[in-house]
Formats: sequence, C-alpha cells, structure tokens
Amino acid sequence: MHDVHAIRVPEPGPNPSLLPLFSYLVPAGFPSPASDHLEGLFDMNRLLFRHPDATYMLRVGGESMSGAEIHTGDLLAVDKHLEADHGHIVVAVVQGECTVKRLVRKGQSWWLMPANPAFKPYEITDTDELRIWGVVTHVVHELLPGRQQALLHSID
Repeated sequence: MHDVHAIRVPEPGPNPSLLPLFSYLVPAGFPSPASDHLEGLFDMNRLLFRHPDATYMLRVGGESMSGAEIHTGDLLAVDKHLEADHGHIVVAVVQGECTVKRLVRKGQSWWLMPANPAFKPYEITDTDELRIWGVVTHVVHELLPGRQQALLHSID
C-alpha cells in the first residue's frame, strides 16, 4: 500500500495567481513572449480544484503507481466530489491502510490495480472494509527537485 500524507487545501483567496497562457502548442523549446500569442491569463487553482470544498492534496510515498507517472514525493489533487469509476486512479482505504491505485472492473469483480508490475493487484471482496477517499484529478511532479519540498515543509 502507498504511504500518503494529507495536505490542507486553503480556500482560494480574492487574488488568484494568474499565469500567462500562450495560444500555441510547443513541440520543443520555449514559447516566444510576443504579445500576439498571449491567449490570456490562467488560474492554476481552477484547473486543479474544480470542487475546492471537496478537494485535498496528498503527498505520495512509494512506487506502485510509477507506470502512471506517480512517484514518491509527487503531489496528488484528490476530488471527493467525483464518483469513482472504472479506470479512475483513486485514494482508497482498505482495511485501515491508505493506498493510491487504479480502480478497475473485470467482469463482476472490482480491483485496485498498481501501475508497476513489481506490485500485486488487489481484488476487492465483499468482506473488505473499503472506503474511496476520492478520485485523483492531477499529479504535480517536480522536475527541479527542492522547491516543492521546501514549500511543503513551510506549511507543515
């Protein structure tokens, strides 16, 4: 099972952090800052938190979801408002242990599937104590290590 750590999502403030959004796709390189390509301003909170009152963030520990590009240290945006369905990556508690896995239906059976072949799938049975804590909507994966961890320690 994954080791996950909950992070409080603060209420959006009156002044969201707006970032410039450029209107064309970049196959490689850096977009030109020319103003004729500026599409508008983009609020990351609106992307990550569709239902802010029902969303929380988790830190991931473990590599069972590495095939889904979810790695130790990544942040997950988890929406409790969404109904979990086949194919969704979910945060689940199985018999008191928290885990992040893909929810998969095979015939009449439901499974919690890892995205790393080194880990075993877990069939959900009627006798399992299972709770779905939410659907993972986004993964924040830091490419330049250090900044994210420092910010997380400042809110702990």
